[in-house]
Amino acid sequence: MKESLLDILRCPMDKHELELEDAEYGENGDEIVAGTLVCVECGERYRIEDGIPNLLPPDMREETPA
Repeated sequence: MKESLLDILRCPMDKHELELEDAEYGENGDEIVAGTLVCVECGERYRIEDGIPNLLPPDMREETPA
């Protein structure tokens, strides 16, 4: 995921901004491959895995790995 996406991504629950925590960058340092997006308003957390943010609402997430 490109860091520039943080400018447009919003929390699906309340549409507020998301902050990046615990970011891990790829080899070139230009892509976020892991970390957590946290809503500044409600505090909901969304994981980034393999460069893909999981922005599903909490009740739609599957917590067990595939």
